[in-house]
Amino acid sequence: MSSAVTDSNDSSAALTPSVLAVCAVVLVLVWGTAFTMTSVAVKTITPIWLVAGRCLIGATLLTLWALYKKERLPRLTDTRWVWYAVLGFTGMVAPFYLFSRGQIVIDSGLAGITAGTMPLITIVLAHFFAGERLNLQKTAGFLVGFCGLIILFLPDDFSLALTADWQSQGLLLGGAFCYAITTIIAKHAPATPSVSAAAMMVICAAVMACIAAVFTAPLPALTPAGGLLILGLGAGSTGVATILFLFLIKRSGPSTIAKINYFPPVVSVTAGIILLGEPFTPKLVIAFIVIVCGLLVARGLPAKARA
Repeated sequence: MSSAVTDSNDSSAALTPSVLAVCAVVLVLVWGTAFTMTSVAVKTITPIWLVAGRCLIGATLLTLWALYKKERLPRLTDTRWVWYAVLGFTGMVAPFYLFSRGQIVIDSGLAGITAGTMPLITIVLAHFFAGERLNLQKTAGFLVGFCGLIILFLPDDFSLALTADWQSQGLLLGGAFCYAITTIIAKHAPATPSVSAAAMMVICAAVMACIAAVFTAPLPALTPAGGLLILGLGAGSTGVATILFLFLIKRSGPSTIAKINYFPPVVSVTAGIILLGEPFTPKLVIAFIVIVCGLLVARGLPAKARA
């Protein structure tokens, strides 16, 4: 099966270091601050309507961008719509909802660190579905990182009991699992230009989320602040980030996305402390360090460094 996206000019061209760096920085900032905005938004907007709103805005912007780039979307009978409907659900509707529900209780910093476990899950999934074999080194790294995940579920005093908010944290972990699944599926999806692929993915997500919102929750009274938050989430992490995500998946593969995901937790914790006054606890630091150490062990040294 061919990869998820192709570039209109040269689908096999490697990214230059400068382009890769810019894409990575934008993704880190947008993904990291998304948790901060979500923590504020869920105080006044029900989770499913928050998901529907951000997906609808993202779909509108990406469709307009596709028209501007003169990229025609496939006919509705094209099987690629099925692929990107699945990606829209696993990469947007499901994780956006799970994180929104979880962040009613959980701080944005903890949500960001939990989302950062996605590379650990990707390591295991890639063994079965992306041809990246799970060897002894990767297994050891996964086990180390998993210890960091366990720390997240412990109380702040590290007593051997589940934290009181373990169910909400479980929702966040479910969201991270959805992101990992999306990374693998996107690598195998039929070849599609990145702009069209992003538009298809978000359009499908918007349709699913809006239908779910209409039938499951009343329309919320939207405040100006809530509207700005939805706009930020829709234009940023649902719009621009989707194009960059699919673009990097094609050009660099799931491993690059996994490495980029080391850093949004740092942004989410920092933004939560500075902007929302969230507590900075030793548990967050220790869990994050252990998770990153596990990822570093799993990834090991690049081939050039070992030579």
